[in-house]
Amino acid sequence: MANILVIDDEIDMCLMLKAVISNNGHKGNYALTIEDGCNKVSSESYDIVFLDVHLPDGNGLDFLKTIRSIPSNPEVIIITGETDPDGAEIAIKNGVWDYLEKPFSIDEINLQLTRALQYREQKNAAKTTLILKRDDIIGESPPIKGCLKLVGQAAMSDINVLITGETGTGKECFASSIHENSARANGNFVIVDCAALPETLVESTLFGHVKGTFTGADRDQEGLIRQADGGTLFLDEIGELPLSLQKAFLRVLQERAFRPVGGKKVISSDFRLIAATNKDLNLMIKEGTFREDLFFRIKSLTISLPPLKDRSSDIKELTINTILKICDRDGIDIKGFSPEFIKTLEAYSWPGNVRELINSIDRAISKARLEPMLFPKHLPDHIRISVVRSSLNGTPEKEKTTGRIKKNIFRNSLPNMKDFRDSLIAENEKVYINELLELTRGNIKEACRISGLGRARIYGLMKTYGISVRS
Repeated sequence: MANILVIDDEIDMCLMLKAVISNNGHKGNYALTIEDGCNKVSSESYDIVFLDVHLPDGNGLDFLKTIRSIPSNPEVIIITGETDPDGAEIAIKNGVWDYLEKPFSIDEINLQLTRALQYREQKNAAKTTLILKRDDIIGESPPIKGCLKLVGQAAMSDINVLITGETGTGKECFASSIHENSARANGNFVIVDCAALPETLVESTLFGHVKGTFTGADRDQEGLIRQADGGTLFLDEIGELPLSLQKAFLRVLQERAFRPVGGKKVISSDFRLIAATNKDLNLMIKEGTFREDLFFRIKSLTISLPPLKDRSSDIKELTINTILKICDRDGIDIKGFSPEFIKTLEAYSWPGNVRELINSIDRAISKARLEPMLFPKHLPDHIRISVVRSSLNGTPEKEKTTGRIKKNIFRNSLPNMKDFRDSLIAENEKVYINELLELTRGNIKEACRISGLGRARIYGLMKTYGISVRS
C-alpha cells in the first residue's frame, strides 16, 4: 500500500483524488496550502505527491526542490488548471513524473498512479550499494548528491556523458570519478584540453600522424584517441573544438575508427567519451559555431554541476579538506581556523567556484606562515572587501516612508501577527501586479523581465487577486 499526498487549494479536488487513491487500495492525505504540505512531507514518508501549481501561499513549482530533497523522494505529479509551457518545462527539469492539466478523467488518474508506482517499485528494486570513489568530490549538499547519483548511473554503462558548469566547478573531477567507477577503470583516462590545442595541431594530436607527413614529423605519432582505447577519452572544453574538426570527430564517435594524418590504414579505438564545457552549446549551435548532430551525440546523459554559491553548505567541508592537503603538501602543521574565517568564505559569491576557493585558502595559509590559526585577515583583500560591501549594501535604510506602519493605527484592537502580515502582503502584491500590468500594457513576457517573476507565478497572482490582462 502506497502513501499518497494531494496538495491543492480546492477541497473538492482533494476529496476526489483521495477517493480515487483509496479505491486503488492506497492511503491518501491532502493539504490545502504549501505550508501544510511542507509540514506533512517533512513528518511522514510519501510515495507520490499530486501538486497544484497555483496555491494560496505560493507557486507549487517553487516547492518542487523541497519535495525532491526529502529522504523518501516521492514521485511528483503536477496538476494545474492553466496551460503554461514554461511551467511544464520547469517541472520536468525538476524530475516530476508528469504534468496534467485540469480537468482530467478518473481513468487518467488511475493510469498515472499505476505507472508511477510501477516505476517507483522498479527504481527501488534496482538500487545498488555502489560506493563511489569520489576522492576529489567533496560535499553532501543536495545539488552534489544529485550529481553523484548521475555519476553512478553513468559509471554503470558506456553512455556518452556531457558535463556542464561554470569554470572551476570540478568538471574534470566528475569525469575522472565516472571513469574510476566504471568497468574501464583499468584503462587510460586520457584528457584532451580542447582550449589549449593549437588549431594547426589538433588533428595530429587527436588522430596521430605518420612519419614525414609534415615538417617536424620525424616519426610516427600515436594520437590521443588511440591512447584511450579500452579506457575513457575526456574532451575538456569541447566548445573550443574547431568547427572544421567537429565533423571528423563525429565520424570517429559513430564508428570508433579513424585514420591518422597522412596515413592510409584505418585504426579502431574502443573508447568511452566524456565531454565537458562551460559554454552554452545551444547558443553556439544557433550561431553556427557548433554542430547540432555532434551535440546530440555527446549529450546522451548530461550532468550539470552547480556553482559553489549554490552549495554553500559544502564550503566548510571543502575548506577542511583543502587545508589538510595543502599542509601535507607543504610539510607544515595542520592549521585551525576561526568561525569567522568560515563565515567569510560562506558569505562570498565565489565567481571562480571551487578552484578559486582552493587558491584563496592556499594564499591564506601562505600568508599565515607560522601562525597556527586562520582568520579572515589572512584571506585575499578582494574577498573581504566584497563580503563587507555586500553586508553594507544589504543594511535596511533607517528611514523609509513607503510601507511604514503608523503608530496606534489599531486603537484598542490588534489582529494576530500572521493575519496582519498576510493582509499587508496581499494588499501590496495586488497593487504591484496592477501597476506592473499597466506599465507593460499586459505584456506578460515584459512583466516577467521587469519583476523577475516566472510566467506561472504572475498568472497565479492575477488569479488570486482577480486581475485580468489589459491591453
